[in-house]
Amino acid sequence: MATAYGPDTRDHQRSGAGFGDHPPVKHFFPAALRAPFEGRTWREFGYLLLSLPISVVLFSLSITLTSLGVGMLITFLGVPILAGTLAMCRGFGALERVRARGLLGLDVAEPAPGRGRTGGLMSWVGAVLKSGVSWRHLLYALLHFPWAVFAFTVSLTFWSCGWATFTYPLWHWVFPSYVGVDGIQVYGDSSHRAIYLDSPFELAATSVCGLVVVLVTPWIIRGLVTVDRVMVAGLLGPSRLATRVSELESDRGVVVDTAAADLRRIERDLHDGAQARLVALAMDLGLAKEKLDEDPEAAARMVDEAHGEVKVALQELRDLARGIHPAVLTDRGLDAALSAIASRCTVPVTVEVDLASRPAQAIEGIAYFTVSELLQNVSKHAHATRASVDVWRTANRLMLQVTDNGRGGAEVSSGSGLAGLTERLDAVDGVLVVDSPQGGPTRITAELPWRG
Repeated sequence: MATAYGPDTRDHQRSGAGFGDHPPVKHFFPAALRAPFEGRTWREFGYLLLSLPISVVLFSLSITLTSLGVGMLITFLGVPILAGTLAMCRGFGALERVRARGLLGLDVAEPAPGRGRTGGLMSWVGAVLKSGVSWRHLLYALLHFPWAVFAFTVSLTFWSCGWATFTYPLWHWVFPSYVGVDGIQVYGDSSHRAIYLDSPFELAATSVCGLVVVLVTPWIIRGLVTVDRVMVAGLLGPSRLATRVSELESDRGVVVDTAAADLRRIERDLHDGAQARLVALAMDLGLAKEKLDEDPEAAARMVDEAHGEVKVALQELRDLARGIHPAVLTDRGLDAALSAIASRCTVPVTVEVDLASRPAQAIEGIAYFTVSELLQNVSKHAHATRASVDVWRTANRLMLQVTDNGRGGAEVSSGSGLAGLTERLDAVDGVLVVDSPQGGPTRITAELPWRG
């Protein structure tokens, strides 16, 4: 499996269609001409039409029940009434999220439900009343009603007037359109003459004006639903603080699991490698000591073999220490450390590090182990003849890119090394992007914060 990052962010944009590709039919028409007939426009218009009856019901119930609950706070009954009102608003909020997902393509996560500690009724009432999410749903019910009235009126007016005027030549014979009154003063008496649109020029001019309104209406509708998107996402979704806390809890779990896995690996390597060799070395030296008087030549051979074992054990310990945190990384930074990794790769690797300063130590360590893991994948799975490592800084982000000309097909699947790298980078708000088509080449890009 070759490791590869997403498209090189420093390359120029490539055209999306080949020479043999045929552009979609809709590309023959400008967006302004397609907009009135697109499904998106009709879905958004339907959303605005449905908003009025839903908001009327929600606003009426919310105002009535909230007023009742506040008015009865002098008694105990007002508390559960307010809690029930907030719960009702959350139920309507679920409906609004479904409606926004289906008609606007806006996917808003469901906020965490309010649950009491003991699970009883009063515990639930207290949890609902303390929940900021519940009060934001009530605020949505109050704010959305006037906006729904305005959006419904504007969208329906433009839509109906635009299409009615555009198609006026088709139905003008049914009922002539009265557009104005021209007053004529005759000897102090006021008489009025009605103006009707019935000549060919007037019919054509009316239709053109209607066409302009028809073409403008979709963009007005999109502007109106933008406000709805903001209200739904901002008031009916989980709070940013709660989302961030959930992310941090998840990242903390990943960090703990990764640290535990690293400790198990170090323990296994020590137990199966250097420790086993040192135990065997101690036994060999003990036997050599016993044979020193009886058979000096055999003892010398055993000491010589023990000397070789010492060298092997020392090399294993060096490799283990390098796997924990290499000294070259601490002393000389990423450039020298990545060059050392590249020298041990089974294929020729070119390394280019363009950094004016060093990132945070934790980020530097993660970058080192990321490149190390990716180059190991190149050596084991890529069947490549060459690879490259590029490191640079973009604003406050550290960018890593490993490419190879191998067979490709790398995927971030569950249980794979790339999946583990993705989780490790995600724990520090990093990103791993894999671009590895079958047949290669493979390009993997990692993005890390400059300061952890």
